[in-house]
Amino acid sequence: MLEQKILNIKTRAAGEIKKAQSEKELFDSRVKYLGRKSGFNKILKSLKNLSLEEKKKIGPLANAVKKEIDEEIKKAEKIIRSKVDLEKEKIDITAPGKKIKRGHLHPLTIVQNEIEDIFTSMGFEIADGPEVETEFYAFDALNIPKNHPARDAWDTFFIKDQRSKIKDQNLREKILLRPHTSPVQARYMQKHKPPFRIIAPGRCFRNEATDSSHEHTFNQFEALVAGDDINAGHFKYIGQEFFSRFFKKELKVRLRPSFFPFTEPSFEFDISCVVCGGKGCSTCSRTGWLEIGGAGMVNQAVFEAVGYPRNRYQGFAWGFGVERLAMMRYKIDDIRLFYSGDLRFIDQF
Repeated sequence: MLEQKILNIKTRAAGEIKKAQSEKELFDSRVKYLGRKSGFNKILKSLKNLSLEEKKKIGPLANAVKKEIDEEIKKAEKIIRSKVDLEKEKIDITAPGKKIKRGHLHPLTIVQNEIEDIFTSMGFEIADGPEVETEFYAFDALNIPKNHPARDAWDTFFIKDQRSKIKDQNLREKILLRPHTSPVQARYMQKHKPPFRIIAPGRCFRNEATDSSHEHTFNQFEALVAGDDINAGHFKYIGQEFFSRFFKKELKVRLRPSFFPFTEPSFEFDISCVVCGGKGCSTCSRTGWLEIGGAGMVNQAVFEAVGYPRNRYQGFAWGFGVERLAMMRYKIDDIRLFYSGDLRFIDQF
């Protein structure tokens, strides 16, 4: 009677194992036929009530069938797992490929890299300095002492309650976000003697309202050339050469008198309109010229501030905005687009 019952359990278990389509179904079959509350377990517990001869016959059969069911379940599990793995690895070679989206340089980075390439090809060195500066390098070394009216032109971000680490309390300076990259020139001159040619690109900060042509954060690009006999003619030639290369067409440079504390004499410099070629159009207000930036011969007071003997060297310096050149290059009418984070704008470049 028990023998037939064991064989019936084996037959039913084999049928269910064969039909199982998932590991969960196999787990349920294991619990049903081999678990603590299964019919098989009840049979094994009842062996103690059998005679010695019946125990010798039923015991080995029950253990053999139990082992066989367990092995069949394990085999079925391996088969199901292998099918799942194959499905995961299956590749539809007819499916279209997924395009991997690649990043690219920001338009301002593209323009700055090109500017640096042009200047380095003309023998200029690239200089760098901190964005968080002291009053000395941002103003005093550039002939803009305290209470000088020219400081009103730079709406500076001063860092609250932070001063430079100078032991003398009366000499401690305020810390600020640099409003221009001219401090890089002062730092460079303290460590180097003329002759030299450098460019100083970098980010600047000014506390001013933003509009289509102004931003509180922007990139500036300055140049400084110093030596024994540098004059305005050298500046005009380098300026004309640079802008002609940058805009890939022959351009002219015009100098107009102006004022900057760190240069004397000082100039506003213009280039012939890149749209109409100097003939006059709406872009240049019918003048044929586009205003680019400020420049001039380095004031001797600046040379003295960095430790040079007065009237020993001559040099010129200029500065302009990288955003302005990018706007002219790509015909962009709003400077705020550069920092908007709008991918519809960035993806065009």
